[in-house]
Amino acid sequence: MAQKTEGARTPVRSGLHLPEDRFDRVTRSGRVGAHRITARPRHVWQYLVGALLGFALLTTIGILAVQSIGSAGKLPIVGSPEATSAPATKVPAELDPTATVAVLNGSPTNNLAAALDTIITQEQWGQILFSGSAATSDVQISAVFYMDPADEAAAAGLAAKLGGISTYVTQDYASYQARLVVLLGADYAGPGIAEAEALTSGTTATEEPATDPETGYTIDPATGQLIDPATGFLIDPASGLPIDPATGLPVQ
Repeated sequence: MAQKTEGARTPVRSGLHLPEDRFDRVTRSGRVGAHRITARPRHVWQYLVGALLGFALLTTIGILAVQSIGSAGKLPIVGSPEATSAPATKVPAELDPTATVAVLNGSPTNNLAAALDTIITQEQWGQILFSGSAATSDVQISAVFYMDPADEAAAAGLAAKLGGISTYVTQDYASYQARLVVLLGADYAGPGIAEAEALTSGTTATEEPATDPETGYTIDPATGQLIDPATGFLIDPASGLPIDPATGLPVQ
């Protein structure tokens, strides 16, 4: 008869008493139905790359959707394209000999307004109404001003004759009652410079000083009087004596 081991039980199978085997000696524990799961390694960079790809995809889809909606729902532009984008038309320069002109000398060159007055008249570039000094002699930029926009072409034509100076429309010189106002500044390099220097020195720009054929004395171009070669003073036609300009008395 088989011996029984302490703590072991004799299995009963279908009402039969069978001898104990090795499967009946398994150590019993209090755990029931527990299963061990092996943890899988997690890679954070995989999640990060996936998130970035998803964000980029959603952004691209959003941009395409906005562009599609914007193209389909554009508002009409107010006004005609010609009125908003057409470049300004430049009026061609056209000299007007009938235009009234005022010449103002704001440069440090003496007699420049008078010299230009003569040139404009002789060349028939305009009709001089006034020529003289400006309010100040430290003007830097020369220009031709006009009050009426209709005189833009005439102003450009005169400015071209004066060395290509600038033109401006303004009402600042309306008191001169001239269609065109020429303001001469320190940058002026047009006609009249040599003539102004000649007037300042008492000679003409293109001719030698006139000489009296009887006496051989030089004639002053400003007064027409003879100049005494010994003193350089003007000779009084009545007395025939040179007059000292400092005292106004004849020099014996």
